[in-house]
Amino acid sequence: QLYYDFSGYGDMAIGLGKMLGFEFCENFDHPYCSRSVTEFWRRWHMSLSRWFRDYIYIPLGGNRKGTARTIINLLIVWGLTGLWHGAAMNFVLWGLYYGILLILEKYVWGSKLEKLPPVVGHIYTIIIAVLGFTVFVHDDMQRLIPYLGVMLANSSHILINNSFIFTLKDNAILLCIAAVFSFPVTSKLKDLKTIKFTEPVLLIASFLLCVIYLVNSSYNPFLYFRF
Repeated sequence: QLYYDFSGYGDMAIGLGKMLGFEFCENFDHPYCSRSVTEFWRRWHMSLSRWFRDYIYIPLGGNRKGTARTIINLLIVWGLTGLWHGAAMNFVLWGLYYGILLILEKYVWGSKLEKLPPVVGHIYTIIIAVLGFTVFVHDDMQRLIPYLGVMLANSSHILINNSFIFTLKDNAILLCIAAVFSFPVTSKLKDLKTIKFTEPVLLIASFLLCVIYLVNSSYNPFLYFRF
């Protein structure tokens, strides 16, 4: 939901910019097909990553002053990345969580990860992303710790309750579509000759479907708008 929310209105900004003669860069590049945390952050919120790289990481010395200084620089950058989202402990933890993982990939297991089958790297990245976003959305530490305990311990049945089943049932088709299109399938489809003739029809149908969902649902502001 967060990915489509943020990536979606990023695409809206790009489209509106083109109408006015401005060219904005892509901000997402199918991050959920990543096979490492490093790759994930090359694909997720790319403009933010570039800003912190150019204006914080490189001025601090980047990776030009030895391993110890590089690790410190990365922790500073990712701590500030967390604070950029809000002055709350969960955002700082979220930033440092990714900072530590990126350091470990850079110096410990990154080279080994590249040698594993792609599906292993993909599962590894998805698990890390899910845990990371769990920290991201819980601004109450008293709720976060028990929630993570339920996710990681042998008590997962607590999460699978009637409410979860009904939510999954009501949104199963939408979730399947969302999962498929989080991968770069549209670029593959555009290579097919038949799609070139039907693309306008599919775009109009998708637009109408979005309008129907909006009309049928209650007020639902952008998740990322508060950041």
